[in-house]
Amino acid sequence: MSQPAPSISFENTEIAFAYKTDNELKKAHFLFSSMGKPWLVNLGLKLTPVAIKWHFPFTQTVIRSTIFQQFVGGETLSETAKVADKLEQYKVQVILDYGVEGKEGEDNFDHARDEFIRVIDYAATQANIPFMSVKVTGFARFGLLEKLDTLMHAAQGTLMKRYLHAVESLSEDEKNEWGRVRLRTVKVCEDAAAKNIGVFIDAEETWIQDPVDALTILMMDTFNKSKAVVYNTLQLYRHDRLQFLKDSYEAAAERNFILGAKLVRGAYMEKERERAAAMGYPSPIQPDKEATDRDYNAAVKFCVDHLDRISLIVASHNEYSNLYTTQLLDEKSLPHNHPHVHFSQLFGMSDNITFNLAQSGCSVSKYLPFGPIKDVIPYLMRRAQENSSVSGQTGRELGLIKKELKRRQIG
Repeated sequence: MSQPAPSISFENTEIAFAYKTDNELKKAHFLFSSMGKPWLVNLGLKLTPVAIKWHFPFTQTVIRSTIFQQFVGGETLSETAKVADKLEQYKVQVILDYGVEGKEGEDNFDHARDEFIRVIDYAATQANIPFMSVKVTGFARFGLLEKLDTLMHAAQGTLMKRYLHAVESLSEDEKNEWGRVRLRTVKVCEDAAAKNIGVFIDAEETWIQDPVDALTILMMDTFNKSKAVVYNTLQLYRHDRLQFLKDSYEAAAERNFILGAKLVRGAYMEKERERAAAMGYPSPIQPDKEATDRDYNAAVKFCVDHLDRISLIVASHNEYSNLYTTQLLDEKSLPHNHPHVHFSQLFGMSDNITFNLAQSGCSVSKYLPFGPIKDVIPYLMRRAQENSSVSGQTGRELGLIKKELKRRQIG
């Protein structure tokens, strides 16, 4: 008879920050205090890319010792390995992300493919790195994805029928170009399947997402027959994603593959709303946070109710959603480390969730980007913006850090 899982409290800062030294904790306090000042964040968002571009003295040194150290594993895999090793001591795994944003051009696309494969090969040597993350925009031209998406929206039928119709409507050169995109994706997934590493396909903007979804489902149909290798990312701040999850499950049942579902709330909300307003089409975004939370938790429940066919990644910084998942598992008398349930948060954020989940026996990881400072600047800018704009996020992080500093009797 299995032992009951320890009760989970996300208020336990001793567990949350055990991996941080006093000095690292004080640095985090300074950083989140700074990110709580919108005027300072806005100034940094404007000046940092310019300072990097023009090689202003000490810019990289300052970035490395502050925001880079908080949110990025390192500039290289060997630097990142030290962070991964430290996390492993606290039963926390790692999702590796080569954090360099996609650059256009066939040579760059091939280079990105090779980098992703290099990451997989490295992850396969580390027991603590079960997953890695890829962006299809890393090896596909944005304009081609946009055209495919437009063609798919104009077609009728299921996602895959619309996809096939769209590909047929491309010019011969475009068909060949898309063939290379598919081949790059296959190569990455083949290597991952052979090395037993899971591949998370990142979500993109709505106006290029349909072909990414179709490509990901094709990869799951090929590589997810006996275990989950490929995972699609579903942004539940979109009002159509709960139904899309259910449709994807039906496709998995029909085609006999395991659906890999990584559930997130979303990353492009303001951009999506602005584009919809500017171009005069209905916003794809939920009307409010309550609707997003409702759909997210409904998606979690749907996945937990179908764990025979779905491998679930709860990628969330929302305390209730994580706790709710563990409660659903408890209700079904399933272990918190069920092989088809994994939790994840970004490195540098929500340590109170990650480390307390790990303590309770959950399978949990940190999403750990790496890459040269100048190349991960866009990622860092998003983290700064997110922490200043997401209601209560910075205050919550800061409050927990202050609580731990007080517990350690550090002024």
